[in-house]
Amino acid sequence: MRAPPSCPRWALLALALPVLALPAERLALLPHGEDRGDAALEPGDDVNSAALELNTTLRFYGAAVRSLYVTTNGIIAVNEPSSEEKYLGQFPVSFGAIAPFMADLDTTDGRGNVYYREDSSSDVLQLASDYIKRGFPETGFDPNSVVIVTWKLVAPFQPPGEDHALEEKRNTFQAVLASSDSSSYAIFLYPEDSLQFYSTYSKNGDENIPAMVGFSQASTDYYFWEKPGSYNVIANDEDSIRNLYKSSNAGKQGVWVFEIGSSSDSIVPAKISNILESIEPNEEDQEMTSKPFMSDYGSTEITQQYITSSTDSTEEDQHLVTYSVPRLDAEDFLTPYQDVTGTPSTESFYSPQNFPTAKAPPRQFRIQQFPPQPPQVIDVEEFDETGIVFRYHTDVQQTCANNRHQCSVHAICKDYPNGFCCSCIAGYKGNGRQCVAEGSPQRVNGKVRGRIFVGNNPVPVIFENTDLHSYVVMNQGRAYTAISTIPETLGYSLLPLASIGGIIGWMFAVEQQGYKNGFSITGGEFTRQTEVTFLHNNEKLVVKQKFSGIDEHGHLTISTEIEGRIPEIPSGASVHIEPYTELYHTSSSVITSSSSREYTVTEPERDGVASTYTGAYQWRQTISFDECIHDDTPHSAPATQQLSVDSVFVLYNRDEQILRYAMSNSIGPISDGSADINRNPCYTGTHNCDTNAVCRPGAGNRFFCECSIGFRGDGNVCYDIDECSEQPGLCGSNADCSNQPGTYRCECVEGYQFAADGQTCVDVDECQQGHCHPDAFCYNTPGSFSCRCKAGYRGDGFRCVLGDVEKTKCQHEREVALGSGGAFFPRDVRLGHFIPQCDEHGNYLPTQCHAGSGYCWCVDRDGNEIDGTRSGPGVRPPCLSTAAPPVVIGPSVRPDTVPLPPGTHLLFAQSGKIEHVPLEGNNMKKNGAKALLHIPDKVVIGVAYDCVDKIVYWTDISGPSISRASLHGGEPTTIIKTDLGSPEGIAVDHLGRNIFWTDSQLDRIEVARLDGRQRRILFDTGLVNPRAIVVDPVRGNLYWTDWNREAPKIETSYMDGTNRRILVKDDLGLPNGLTFDPYSSMLCWVDAGTKRLECMNPNQLGRRKIVEGIQYPFGVTSYGKNLYYTDWRRDAVVAVDRTISLENDNFQPHKRSRLYGITTAFAQCPGDKTLNQISQKTVTVHPAPSQRESMLPGLISLISDTAPGSLHTSLPISQSICLAAHGDQMPHQAISVLGYQHVPKPWQSREHLPTSQTTVEPLEWTVGEGSDL
Repeated sequence: MRAPPSCPRWALLALALPVLALPAERLALLPHGEDRGDAALEPGDDVNSAALELNTTLRFYGAAVRSLYVTTNGIIAVNEPSSEEKYLGQFPVSFGAIAPFMADLDTTDGRGNVYYREDSSSDVLQLASDYIKRGFPETGFDPNSVVIVTWKLVAPFQPPGEDHALEEKRNTFQAVLASSDSSSYAIFLYPEDSLQFYSTYSKNGDENIPAMVGFSQASTDYYFWEKPGSYNVIANDEDSIRNLYKSSNAGKQGVWVFEIGSSSDSIVPAKISNILESIEPNEEDQEMTSKPFMSDYGSTEITQQYITSSTDSTEEDQHLVTYSVPRLDAEDFLTPYQDVTGTPSTESFYSPQNFPTAKAPPRQFRIQQFPPQPPQVIDVEEFDETGIVFRYHTDVQQTCANNRHQCSVHAICKDYPNGFCCSCIAGYKGNGRQCVAEGSPQRVNGKVRGRIFVGNNPVPVIFENTDLHSYVVMNQGRAYTAISTIPETLGYSLLPLASIGGIIGWMFAVEQQGYKNGFSITGGEFTRQTEVTFLHNNEKLVVKQKFSGIDEHGHLTISTEIEGRIPEIPSGASVHIEPYTELYHTSSSVITSSSSREYTVTEPERDGVASTYTGAYQWRQTISFDECIHDDTPHSAPATQQLSVDSVFVLYNRDEQILRYAMSNSIGPISDGSADINRNPCYTGTHNCDTNAVCRPGAGNRFFCECSIGFRGDGNVCYDIDECSEQPGLCGSNADCSNQPGTYRCECVEGYQFAADGQTCVDVDECQQGHCHPDAFCYNTPGSFSCRCKAGYRGDGFRCVLGDVEKTKCQHEREVALGSGGAFFPRDVRLGHFIPQCDEHGNYLPTQCHAGSGYCWCVDRDGNEIDGTRSGPGVRPPCLSTAAPPVVIGPSVRPDTVPLPPGTHLLFAQSGKIEHVPLEGNNMKKNGAKALLHIPDKVVIGVAYDCVDKIVYWTDISGPSISRASLHGGEPTTIIKTDLGSPEGIAVDHLGRNIFWTDSQLDRIEVARLDGRQRRILFDTGLVNPRAIVVDPVRGNLYWTDWNREAPKIETSYMDGTNRRILVKDDLGLPNGLTFDPYSSMLCWVDAGTKRLECMNPNQLGRRKIVEGIQYPFGVTSYGKNLYYTDWRRDAVVAVDRTISLENDNFQPHKRSRLYGITTAFAQCPGDKTLNQISQKTVTVHPAPSQRESMLPGLISLISDTAPGSLHTSLPISQSICLAAHGDQMPHQAISVLGYQHVPKPWQSREHLPTSQTTVEPLEWTVGEGSDL
């Protein structure tokens, strides 16, 4: 029998070999349970474990993960997960996750358990290794440790009154994460019949949501937005979930293996997908035929030819085999795991290094699964040079009906026999998944990193996180690209490589009729690898670029890596590049191009002469992208197109360290440039159309201009259309419309969020978020919520305490009726006593009945009978409840403080509230975090804490004002509200009983008593943008930052305003936050300009960089070995271990918004220990110079003396006293309350002073005014 032509040679051998029948073996989970040392997750519906700190680092999407979180809902999170309503039914998830079965699971009331542990025992490591080597037989992977998470007999969440058929169904599955020093693998195990349900009920709607199986990289926070990470979905519908325990990608039923992290930043699947040990062939295997099997279940690449019969097989037991396909039903076959849009993501689609990494929103397309056909030969094709092999089909029909979200909002979706495709509507350009308005300028943003050797220099120039920005005038095909912070030693030598930015020109090149630029083909989602070989000395350079589509701001995103060696071009030289053409060849999702380029270098003049020389290099590039393969109509661009580039401009600015490229681009047929079509102004960019217009070519050189979508005008001048003003209801209800150039943006109002369609704003159920007190009822209302204390409690619903509650009208009338014999009767019904009926909240029941007569009627909320509702005896009218929800509405929260539990806490400001996070040792106890104080309509910036009276102080720039509130509970009090501009930083001197603050609008630093009295200006000169301020009360020092862009600095002075001096002025950018650690005496700051956290000892030279590359820090505080800073881009509190210079934790509040100031609320004043030690030594009081008397009465400054055992306290002369040590009897309170001129009785007179006291000259001992001495 002849094999089909496409069959490779090794497949011919398969026809003559027998089938290897593998024994059936029931899948067993790895050992688990509490007897194996597992931790058990607490029962519940949405429970997360504490961070599981790993002994061996897990590699995930190329990044190192050092801790994991186990959840009830079938996922292992790589960062602390958000509440379930934020991620269930959505993928990817922002916190990053490994999801063996993500669904709304419930383990309350004994309905299953979740076990987890990290294990390095040899027997467990061997079991994990065996599973991995099934799927990756060629790997030499040996794990150091494994994390085993087992969901055992867990139940689906079941709301009351829903489908009772689900009540008894349970699922069991296991995830095993195995790691060595360099790589990690994931194993998902699904025993036979272990999955009894495949979807769960949605709390946010009335539908069932299928479970999700896959991997999700954590999102990346940028200044204005959050970029979703890569993700891969294995199964996301009931059919594919059902097949998890029937199928495999590792040759054993129910076993799924993936390489999840190594040097690669992608997920790589196991290769053995269609050979299942548990499948027993029929007695008579079907004969191979010549019809390809791929028409059923897709072609698959069988690269592994050695199949072992059991996990203990040796090499001697292995056989070179292939197999025939038994006659099986569709469900007996593997549903090949697939990425988010269903394109199977195994070796049969991509090579391991090119495994598809999905981006949000989804952009790849699923392919139809046909019903089973007669036995067929497995058709395998060879790799091409790009490493890409062809796709195979899934078992789910994908249509526009359930995948419309994969197309751009400016595209239409069309179904085909094997799937669907997207195409941009008229007026837009793109590939259907991404569309932009024709003629509209485009912006590209990204980062560049590199390691480049220049000339013969043995030391490379290394740069990281360098910005790339590009602006494209689309109707001219002109692209302007700038790369910043390129050092001069490299900048001039990079000038010939204009094509680093030229790829952007190709994407938006002017298209001639019938031809497509890069964006029309790829939608701005592709990877590009380029190799440059310089011909003179054979230097080589590799450029890797990844384009990730258009972000939420309409900007294309790009990342670039450059590595290699380039010829050196002398500093000050100029480079000229002549116009050139380049051919682009397209074939099966790959575009290739190669060419030779010349450039002319003019060196700087020497003795009036500038020498010139010519260089050349060869340029080869490969562009890989995903295309929709279902639309086979002949409307695509020719396979070969010519890119014409002219007006090339390259420049390096040594002062700004910016590298600039500019060029004009057009794409069309292969031509020498003489054809008439190339001279049309639309194709040469010589038209006069507005930058927001499309140039439409006509006959010859004729053309006309047409404004782009979102603009109007004559084409020569175009004006933006304000869609929000012209179409008030454009965004629908509960949404705000924001006009953007050429478009608009919808944002849900407070209390609402986007539904799954990304367009409709639906109510947020705040009652699911636990805002009300546990002893209160919560009522969700559209856009808001309300709380009301239960019977027997009083309060506002956010804080409820036991006690008598004021009686409602219904309760009062009922009490009167019962106590007085029933004098109250409705209308004229007086047959016996009428007793009003009230509900548990004291509201009138909607139906009231007279016990004596049997009559019933409906009442309104005030108890008044509603006309026409009275019914005769035995008949109850259908009354509806009109009881109003609790009067306290969510956004109008009373500004009472919640009493702070014992211990040390972090306090931080988040706009209209102050939140707290308890500290447990050096760890944030994040599950105990909650709002401490709600201050609606305020913008809180700075926070400070008085550890003596347990009072929090804050600045508000919306008032502006300075306020305080006791943490024992109670309402806040404004202490200063006049003569303020923009109060920002605030600090409390807990010894001197004073507050200090900065005002960035009035450019001054002020001080006052804790109650706002005796206010004084300390400094009103030499300040531009003062922000953070901290005190060191024990030493009497004051520190503050000034983020003056021209001369940022950190200054210090004594707390009375003397001895002012600059502490740090070099290498600062935007010093936002400042903290002083009273235990280590270290002054630390965060800088949003240099993106560093640094520390120094103010009394010593030198400073230490703790961490670099942080995003946008604002405030900072310290406790123990950790520094905690707030970050605007991450909307988080970030913990950094300063002893090892490493971030170790972060906390994101439930509602994300900018975080401002942060401080530590110490359980015990930091000075207590210090002063206790001081109290055992001689204490000498030195009065301050007389001129300080006018500064601030009662100001205390404790300053360390050079003499051992002595202490200075600076007071106005009229309030100075002397203290001396008296064994252990001198309480430190004698010092700490000096600001109030009070000293304990034993120290009130000279008779009690020890003979060892030190005399103070020349002043006599005096007592402050108003003291009790």
